[in-house]
Amino acid sequence: MKSIASQLALVQQSIAESTQKYQRPDNAVTLLAVSKRHSSQAIREAWAAGQRCFGESYLQEAEQKITELADLDIEWHFIGPIQSNKTRPIAQLFDWVHSVDRLKIAQRLSDQRPDDMAPLNICLQVNISGEATKSGMALEELPAIAASVAALPRLKLRGLMAIPAHGGDFESQREPFRRLREAQQALIARGHRLDTLSMGMSGDIEAAIAEGSTLVRVGTAIFGTRQP
Repeated sequence: MKSIASQLALVQQSIAESTQKYQRPDNAVTLLAVSKRHSSQAIREAWAAGQRCFGESYLQEAEQKITELADLDIEWHFIGPIQSNKTRPIAQLFDWVHSVDRLKIAQRLSDQRPDDMAPLNICLQVNISGEATKSGMALEELPAIAASVAALPRLKLRGLMAIPAHGGDFESQREPFRRLREAQQALIARGHRLDTLSMGMSGDIEAAIAEGSTLVRVGTAIFGTRQP
């Protein structure tokens, strides 16, 4: 069985190859190691191999890990669905939140972000494939919600996030990522200072990087099969 360090190196190599293939700048794409359902020890092993950004989806699980790993300089990203009654600990514990899908959640995160902490980095989640089972706002909602979120005092709007429908050939994978990139460009044209496209997972990393992803989210390829 390959070590976490060796698996991490393979993922990093794949990202570097796609970055070069599509003539993106060096280090244009950040790897977010999705550590949900993996142990604190597994995260320590990835950290020892140089990984610093980790993504969690389940608050109770994340709270325990953040406590156990407080001695490490980890940048914690929350990437799961957010219930209104869970916003306070998310606002207090995380550096980034990728899954803001409605204004109410953003307002609560801003209100509950401690004053002695840096503003919370935010990505707006877009339901780019229009799936009824997926979280995220519709593209047509973006301009108004982005304007409102950007005005909140304890948040920093950084960009957009999406989880497109699975399947299809390479060009089919690129299409939703292209639409997300174009949506971000439209927001930038409105005056928003955005620098992050959180898009691409294990099965569609190359398509996401081809369309301008700046952050890819990878779990199983680094840590192996998730624990139940």
